[in-house]
Parts: sequence; structure tokens; C-alpha cells
Amino acid sequence: MFFTRHQGLTYACFSNLSACPGVFHAFFTRLGHRSQTGLKETDFSTADSTRQNRTRAARCTGAADLVFLSQVHGTNVSVISSPVDIHEAAANAPEADAIISGLPGAGLTVRTADCQAVLLHDPVGHTTAAIHSGWRGSIADIIGRCIHTMRKKFGTDPENLIAGIGPSLGPCCAEFVHYETEIPEKFWKYKDDQHRFDFWQISVDQLRAAGVRKSQIELSHMCTRCNPRLFFSYRGEKATGRMAAVIGLKKEKNRTQNE
Repeated sequence: MFFTRHQGLTYACFSNLSACPGVFHAFFTRLGHRSQTGLKETDFSTADSTRQNRTRAARCTGAADLVFLSQVHGTNVSVISSPVDIHEAAANAPEADAIISGLPGAGLTVRTADCQAVLLHDPVGHTTAAIHSGWRGSIADIIGRCIHTMRKKFGTDPENLIAGIGPSLGPCCAEFVHYETEIPEKFWKYKDDQHRFDFWQISVDQLRAAGVRKSQIELSHMCTRCNPRLFFSYRGEKATGRMAAVIGLKKEKNRTQNE
């Protein structure tokens, strides 16, 4: 993963997804931008803060617009298959924790503050997906459910998928004191002797189980709680903002200009 800055925003990109000519993506940090009232953090947690940053973030990525979700730590997967779907999602964000589209220009967006943003791209079937995976989503395998939906709706072959797992709560900080009542026993093998879970490895294993090749998975290895200057962290701050992770297919005009 590497960092860049554009339109006053600092964001991270995956090397593997950046090598794909037909896709745009970004994982925005909390680092601020200058405004008329001084330096502001880049926050996507409220309607007002999202509105302020939405246009700037779209310009950074080349998205025609960003499509957000009403995230509930569940397993619903939203599919954006037409321009009408984009307008409907903009007016009333779908209640889901993963979103898929093959529509150029649609910036599929999830918000995080310790949870994982998992970004997927199928360069053969020309499809992208963004997944919000907290610990509840992990144990429910939201990743597997999203890939299953990509196969069913778009004919995606998981072996073609390029995957990136963004900055999130790392195995250094993901402590679950009450894990025996919160986390199913089959996941206890990912726990150390201080009750800290490696959800990064869980996601890698779930991607592999769904058919994604290990060589096509990139993990940021960056803990949000350990890097408060760059990232919001619910574990570290309780009341805090949200980062946004975006992925989508380039429109033909933008693709030609960037290649």
C-alpha cells in the first residue's frame, strides 16, 4: 500500500489494484484539508461532513459520484446494475454491508473506523465490490457472501479477483475479553493468549476459501488504533469520525486519459 495526496485529501492505494488500468480506488485517511475556517479532518461520519468531502473524494478518484451504504454490521449485499440504482442509492442508501457494480463511474463506498474495508475487482468480468467487514461481519463471512453474489449476478470467477484489505484494527489491538460468548469457537484458532484476534488473517482465509488466489490478495498491515494521526479508531477514541474506502470502474474517457 502507498499514500498519495490530491484535491487536498491524503489517501492510500493498493499496489495490486493500482496495476489494473480499468479501475479506480482509494482509502481516505483522516488527514485534514484547508478550508475557509482552517484545517479540517477528512471525516465521512455525518451527513454534513460527507457532503463536504463527497465532491472532493469523487474528484480524487475520477468517480462520477460516490454510492454509500447504510451499514448495519449485517450480511446484505447491494447490487448496483443501472443508473436508476445509483440515483435511488444516492437518495436512500441501501441497508447493506457490501456493494457490487459493473457500472463505470459508480464509486462504491464503505465507511470505517477499525472495521475492514475489503475492495474487490474482477478485471475479466469488469466488476467491482466494496465490503464493510467488522468483527460481526467477519464471523458471518460477509466476504464470502459478497463473492457468492458476484458469481451469481455477474458470473465472476473468484480466481480472477484482485483483493485489497484496508487499514483496520490489527491483531495487536483486537482484544475480545468476552470472546467465548461473542465469537464462535471455530474462530478461536485466530486468538493469542491475550484474547486478541487476527481478523486480518480471517479475511485472507475467507477470500482464499471463496476462491481468490493468495497472490492476488494485498493486506495493508496497518492498524487503525496504532496510527491515530492517519486513521479514526473507535477502539481508540470511542466517539470518532469515519474514513471512506472507494472503488469503481473508470469511465472510458477517464480511462483513456490515465493510460
